[in-house]
Formats: sequence, structure tokens, C-alpha cells
Amino acid sequence: MQLSIGSRLKAERERLGLSQLAFGELGGVKKLAQLNYEKGDRFPDAQYLAALAKFGVDVQYIVTGIHSVSSMSQDETRLVELYRAAPVVVKAAVLSALTNGSSEERAEQVIHGDVLGNVIKGNVAIGAGGIMNKNTKRK
Repeated sequence: MQLSIGSRLKAERERLGLSQLAFGELGGVKKLAQLNYEKGDRFPDAQYLAALAKFGVDVQYIVTGIHSVSSMSQDETRLVELYRAAPVVVKAAVLSALTNGSSEERAEQVIHGDVLGNVIKGNVAIGAGGIMNKNTKRK
């Protein structure tokens, strides 16, 4: 579901932890104008959006619904850079890990050549036999 400009504007305001009054002041408007923008009764002009951009507001997100790279943290930016440079199999593994394997789009694994051994589905605990005593001290 695509959010409206007003909803995205409110989301940015909340992300920055500002009241409607404070956020409106950053853009050079009164609280009532800010309220009307967020409700979708009015649309912000370029001057207002340019003023907000100076304070770290993601104007691209407000207008298009797509977050700009510059609004991401350094960690997020690095993650995107690494992801874009990664081979397809690594991208599939990353998506699987981040979605906890619950993604509807699962990567198909194709294995070429002879396969020796067992195929196991589900969680498997692998251990070596024997008794392990954690209370013993080394000499």
C-alpha cells in the first residue's frame, strides 16, 4: 500500500521526533498548515520542502515514497552497497536470512554433479558422542 504525501510527511516528522508546530516552523509554515499537509487537505510547495531538506528531512521519500540513500545511516548505506555488489547467490542468502527464511520468493538451489550423502530437511542437531563434563579444570 502506497502512503499519501501527507502520511509520508507525518512519518518523517515522527522519525525526527518533532511536533507539528516544530516541524512546520522548520518549513516556514504555521501549525495549521502543517496539519493540513498531513491530512492531505493541502499539498506542500517546493519552498517548504527545500527548507525541510536543510534539516535532514527525506524530501524524496515525502514526494515519491522512495527513501533516498542520503537519509540512510552509514550502516544501511554500506549494507546496500555490499548487497548491490554481491553475486546472486549471496543476495538470495541475505534475503533469506533477513526474512528468517519466511520469504515467499525462495531461491531455487541447483546442484550439478554427483551428490553423496543424506539430504535432511528441518532443524538437525549434530553432535559427537561422549560425555562432556563442564566442571573439570585443566591442570
